[in-house]
Amino acid sequence: MAIAATLLASLSATSATAFELPSSFLTYAKSAPLANAGILVENLSTREIVYQSESTTLRAPASVLKLFSMATTLTTFDSDTQFTTSIATTDKPNKFVLLGESDPWLTTSAHSAKKFHRAYLPYLVNKVRAENPKLKAIQLDYANVYALDLRAIQKFYGSTFKIYPHKLSTLAAAQAEAQSNLAQIKSPPLKEIVKFTLLWSDNALADRLAHMAASKMGYGTRSGAVQGAFEQMLRENSVPADGLAVFDGNGLSHKTQISAQTVNGLLVAIRQNPKFQAIYDGLPLAGHTGTLKERFIKDAPSAVGLIKAKTGWINTTVSLAGFAKSGSDEYVFTVIDSGLRNSEAVRARARIAIDRMLAALVKN
Repeated sequence: MAIAATLLASLSATSATAFELPSSFLTYAKSAPLANAGILVENLSTREIVYQSESTTLRAPASVLKLFSMATTLTTFDSDTQFTTSIATTDKPNKFVLLGESDPWLTTSAHSAKKFHRAYLPYLVNKVRAENPKLKAIQLDYANVYALDLRAIQKFYGSTFKIYPHKLSTLAAAQAEAQSNLAQIKSPPLKEIVKFTLLWSDNALADRLAHMAASKMGYGTRSGAVQGAFEQMLRENSVPADGLAVFDGNGLSHKTQISAQTVNGLLVAIRQNPKFQAIYDGLPLAGHTGTLKERFIKDAPSAVGLIKAKTGWINTTVSLAGFAKSGSDEYVFTVIDSGLRNSEAVRARARIAIDRMLAALVKN
């Protein structure tokens, strides 16, 4: 309790006396577009709080929540983990079995498979067709493969080749049915999936990984499993999580609530813990990559290349959280601008204010 009281007392001041913020930073931080924002900026090395505004207030973080999903994933799985999916014959000529490892990286898009090295599910079915050219339809028993991926493969082939999926209760049941292995596909290491998820803010991947981690941690698939997993990960990293409420793994839920203080605490852990290196590496770079490729270039060009951060938005929130370089200093920051009117023009003004505020902080 004493530690928490000290922390809250330190947060009560808008800015620390040891660091004088540029007046332009304060202008944007206190501007109308950020009137509903929770903001926290700290010097990463000294942990000096250089600016805060409502940083302990709970808000819907939007896709900034993906930082928590990826940190929980890398806490639970080794970053070099790879997922394999295979297809095998059974004792019936028109029935095959798909054995998975809950790979979140499967795709039916040849473009995604080629460009991003995603595991191409049609490759397995095409092996069946090549071995059995007279077949026009198959029963496909499966275990540890997402039902959405089964629906995607059905849609991929349409009426040209009918697939009738049947979910088996366990992987052991699938292995008992399998006779001769026909083919397999393997995802790249998990760290590459984490990087992709953050770079492009992939909602499906983030949610799948969060639930996979929660299940492996022993929280199962019950309601609240992801929250339990996040809370455990935060405890292990000594990050305060007062009031945390989580309803998905990707931040799309308006009911999810988190404070800028908790996000900043996780960002510090990400920067200091080598097991989270893939998270830092996967963050978009202002004006260069991913969801920040078009940001900062026009409204705050001096910050291009100096901000690495996770973007986020839902219709009433615009958020940004990550790291800012300024000479030899590095800052960790979180901005969650919530309670916005549902208008793209309103969200655009909030983004510009955030970008210009951060640009006032950084320099080469």
